[in-house]
Amino acid sequence: MAKKLHLNAFLMSTGHHEASWRLPESDPHAGTSLAHFTRLAQTAERGKFDSVFFADSPVLFGSVERRPVSAVEPTVLLAALAAATERIGLIATASTSYNSPYNLARRFASIDHLSGGRAGWNVVTTAGADAARNFGLDDQPLHRTRYERAAEFLDVAFKLWDSWEDDAVLADKASGVWADAERVRTVDHFGAHFAVRGPLDVPRSPQGRPVIVQAGSSEDGKVLAAWYAEAVFTAQQTLEEAQAFYSDLKVRAAVAGRNPEGIKILPGIVPILGGTEAEALRRERELDELIRPEYARNELARTLRVSPEDLPLDRELPRDLPDEDEIEGAKSRYTLIVGLARRERLTVRQLIGRLGGGRGHRTFAGTPEQVADALESWFVGGAADGFNIMPAALPSGLDEFVDHVVPRLQARGLFREEYTGSTLREHYGLNRPDSWQAAARLNSAVSGAAPSAVARGD
Repeated sequence: MAKKLHLNAFLMSTGHHEASWRLPESDPHAGTSLAHFTRLAQTAERGKFDSVFFADSPVLFGSVERRPVSAVEPTVLLAALAAATERIGLIATASTSYNSPYNLARRFASIDHLSGGRAGWNVVTTAGADAARNFGLDDQPLHRTRYERAAEFLDVAFKLWDSWEDDAVLADKASGVWADAERVRTVDHFGAHFAVRGPLDVPRSPQGRPVIVQAGSSEDGKVLAAWYAEAVFTAQQTLEEAQAFYSDLKVRAAVAGRNPEGIKILPGIVPILGGTEAEALRRERELDELIRPEYARNELARTLRVSPEDLPLDRELPRDLPDEDEIEGAKSRYTLIVGLARRERLTVRQLIGRLGGGRGHRTFAGTPEQVADALESWFVGGAADGFNIMPAALPSGLDEFVDHVVPRLQARGLFREEYTGSTLREHYGLNRPDSWQAAARLNSAVSGAAPSAVARGD
């Protein structure tokens, strides 16, 4: 069977373009509307997408004047969408820096049960001092410390999800035994960051464990992804950059003892569609003209760790920007933005326009045929296993993609016409991992310390 690409719908209130809320047809209150997100999830399911995906940060990010904030906690939203959909995967972002492993493992296992095996967790470490101050800290932990904590957090979550064996629940009415206590065990984890006894109070979920997604592309992020991630959401601007990232992460996964096919690389793309190329470019231009440059410049200055006065709108970026090694948060996005500006010699005003659609993700304006061509070229060119589709405006951008791009991908044999599985793992072609407890019982040489091939389920 020919390899098929994977499509996730990255949903964000009125759309990914920062000025999308100013369009006449947009609802500026959509970010807190269950009806809005239900409609979007059902549209993506109609298009046979692998999943819908929601970003999150435990802090009010940026200026509230600039654009609507995404205020709804995404795991709560996933529980609601599980009841409104049947097959599509449901992925939410949650931070390892500002949660505890037991509560988060319990929450995602619960969603996996309620959805029939469609849950995924996008693991982030959360950059920024503002978030840290919401949790009693004066500043964010160091970049390396955040990733070390994330690795141990995942180790604990895996142990908790595996603390019940698949056949632990007997539900034997005749004998009066609901579960076999010998197949439910403590995890007794004691590490640098966490001490967790366990077991989880939720039986093993339909997927065994929720699908693990990761979105950091720094060196530490790639190390974490190579050991743990089953899908990686990433941002590249050029085919060559995407091919290099794809190859690098697949090799890292193999070195870690994993099957490289067990990690799906999914770059983000912001498609802006039109009946003709000229119409698509006009739509893109109309959105860019709605950007308030003073707000966007302030946000760019925060990202680059400079003062807004250092960024005159009609000049290129200053030469004396901080080195990436000096950046403690969002290292990969910093590098992407600076690289884009330097490579294309963009003025600050031009850079703001390029970032307005997808915050550094690739933006592509064209006809449905041209968008399908762009996706196919990266897919067959060894740059992607699929894509995180980020409509510039919602709901119109998702409607247009499902109605006009998906049929073209299907006609080319690149994308499924019907779901063949019912879980997110099945959509991605991923194995259902065995319980660590069961593996340890069968092979006493296997320890519970991750990372290991048994712990990951490879």
